[in-house]
Amino acid sequence: MKTSANENQQLNPESPVVIIGSGLAGWSTAREFRKLNTTAQIVMITADEGDFYAKPALSNALAQKKEAQQLITTPAEKMSSTMYVTMVQNTLVTQIDATTQEVETSEGRFKYSKLILATGARAIRLQMNGDAVDEVVSVNSLSDYTKLREKLFHGARVLIIGAGLIGCEFANDLVEGGYEVHVVDPNTSPLISLLPEAASTKLQSALSAIGVKWNFGTSVKAIDYDDKKGLKATFANGESICVDVVLSAVGLRAETDIAQNSGAKCDRGVIVNSHLETSVAHIYALGDNTQYSSESLSGGATRTLPYVMPIMNAAKALAQTLNGNPTEVVFPVMPVVIKTPAFPVLIAPPSPGTNGSWREIEDGIWNNLDQEEKIQGFLLIGSKTTQRSEQLKRMGQVR
Repeated sequence: MKTSANENQQLNPESPVVIIGSGLAGWSTAREFRKLNTTAQIVMITADEGDFYAKPALSNALAQKKEAQQLITTPAEKMSSTMYVTMVQNTLVTQIDATTQEVETSEGRFKYSKLILATGARAIRLQMNGDAVDEVVSVNSLSDYTKLREKLFHGARVLIIGAGLIGCEFANDLVEGGYEVHVVDPNTSPLISLLPEAASTKLQSALSAIGVKWNFGTSVKAIDYDDKKGLKATFANGESICVDVVLSAVGLRAETDIAQNSGAKCDRGVIVNSHLETSVAHIYALGDNTQYSSESLSGGATRTLPYVMPIMNAAKALAQTLNGNPTEVVFPVMPVVIKTPAFPVLIAPPSPGTNGSWREIEDGIWNNLDQEEKIQGFLLIGSKTTQRSEQLKRMGQVR
């Protein structure tokens, strides 16, 4: 379905900028570009309605008993009319012809002068056996959140697969919402790949204190129906548990299919240079689907940055480039807030490939230090999360 943003706005039909995706990356790019250019036509193609909402809110809205519609901060219609964006809603992109600079979709073909891939990421699905595998849910969109809410009932037993960032956030939120929560993970403690061991242990203790039950050192082998007890989850160590809902929170994988189809180079994400250009002329990428270049990051390693602040920085730089002012994206230190009220955490992890170790310099404050005692990252917990500015000043504004 195609909807026009504003018939009275005088747009330039010869230079359409086409954005695939209506998440934070897509809308942020449209907003920043429109600030610089009021006449260029912007077309946004999205597989859903295109309503604007904060995706991080999906993992802490259950305790507040919020419906999916309550998480929408701005409806698509208002977003498109405010920014003069022509929306192509509920439409799938099937192919990109980089030679003719056209996007083929389920609603027809669209020409572009510049194409922005903001396709995000999809939830990773683990291989499991059992006749109830299809009952496992992942939450990565408003529709996913709706499905989860439909499965929940007061006091429901929930098994969360994965004790990473999203798994811990959901565990805290579900317990506060009145649900019985179990978490299974092959590691030895929660968020161990991100936090120093001592902090991970404290997080585990804090969540245990509010009712989270842990199953570490194993994984889910099968999910089967149990006529009397709901769903039976069998672990690789031979143990089993009966629950009502199984939520998979094992991470995201960059959505690269369309990019690869266009000929763009991809690895863990769509590979871009410091100007956010893919390997295909006139095609750019940003957001959860993107693997950023080493020029914009210290440490010399490319990486994905599936967080809000990197998207905002990338969108501002890309808008300048699209408007004829080539601008390299430079990522400052961007701390991540982990939404676990039982144990508040704010972390600025060191760049991948850097050599350093965590040291607790005072109660609630960790620094990641290299051999020369240079701060490469920091961690704040509890009441110390208010000291973000002080830590940023200590390590400098750019890693």
